[in-house]
Amino acid sequence: MQIEVRPSLIVNSQGKGSVDLIWLSQFLKDIESGSSLVVASKKSGTSYRGAWGKLNEVESALGMPLIVRTKGHGSKLTEFGSFLFKFIDEMQAGHIQYGSSYQETLLKAINQIQKSENARWKFFSSSDSIIQKVVGEVKGFSLKIAGSGESLERLLNHEAHIAGYHVSSEKSSKAIHQRLSKSDIQIFPVMKRTQGLIVKKGNPLHIQSMEDLLNQKIRFINRQIGSGTRLLLDTLLIEEGIEPLDINGYLQEEFTHSAVANAILAGKADVGIGVKNIALENGLGFIPLKDEIFFLAMHQEMVSQPESSKLIRKIRSYSGNTPGYKAISLNRQVKEWL
Repeated sequence: MQIEVRPSLIVNSQGKGSVDLIWLSQFLKDIESGSSLVVASKKSGTSYRGAWGKLNEVESALGMPLIVRTKGHGSKLTEFGSFLFKFIDEMQAGHIQYGSSYQETLLKAINQIQKSENARWKFFSSSDSIIQKVVGEVKGFSLKIAGSGESLERLLNHEAHIAGYHVSSEKSSKAIHQRLSKSDIQIFPVMKRTQGLIVKKGNPLHIQSMEDLLNQKIRFINRQIGSGTRLLLDTLLIEEGIEPLDINGYLQEEFTHSAVANAILAGKADVGIGVKNIALENGLGFIPLKDEIFFLAMHQEMVSQPESSKLIRKIRSYSGNTPGYKAISLNRQVKEWL
């Protein structure tokens, strides 16, 4: 597909329609270079009579002649005629300099709409950079980032075709597996990733554990309620006997791991909770807390779609080559979680 953005310049003559001055510019340029009105008309794709009529309309509308007609000597541009076609040429040259940005914007918007139109399956998933990357490469899926809990509920209510979720305890994983099995939903372990505390580069506040978050001088940034990462944090706080509201910033929430990292980079927070690879990608420090398993769940009819297999393979491939992740290819690798 090729799209070209062109400028438009129109003269409206009362009661007689309009004349395209871009067309007129080329017509005048041919006259200037020595072409007769007949030849210039043919080059412009207009009959002699039609070209003559348009010329008269523009001259009448602008109140100035464009051509001087001398019997036996052909036609010659007036000073205004020369000025007009040169001005239009300069306008078009200037447009070329900036017009490409409009073309790129338009093509990008069209591609996004086409991708949305072509999406056949709804994929709700917990925030993860590998998931987002893979969905951009496998056609047919529209991705909506949501918490693990919401993603599973959407799947159970048939509002999603695939759900991506992560769990950090074997007990929770087994409970989820049992519930999904009752609804004839299959799950596929795809990767293991490490969650922990994301801190500023060099860890200037010397944060080492959850207990350090009780220091009121340390500003924390949390994940939203319903996310698997928020559930992990709350579980760890209960295990260590820490009151959540004693943490400065516990109620400050971000929706993705990247947003947590950006808040720390921007100096809005000193520490947050998220996955290791996001910390590494942003040049931030990381204190590991817990490994977790990331699963994909889908209804039986979705399992038979070749795109589902492609999605799973690519996620496992990328996770096997990304720091902070480990690919999981077989259920027996996580049998104690099922």
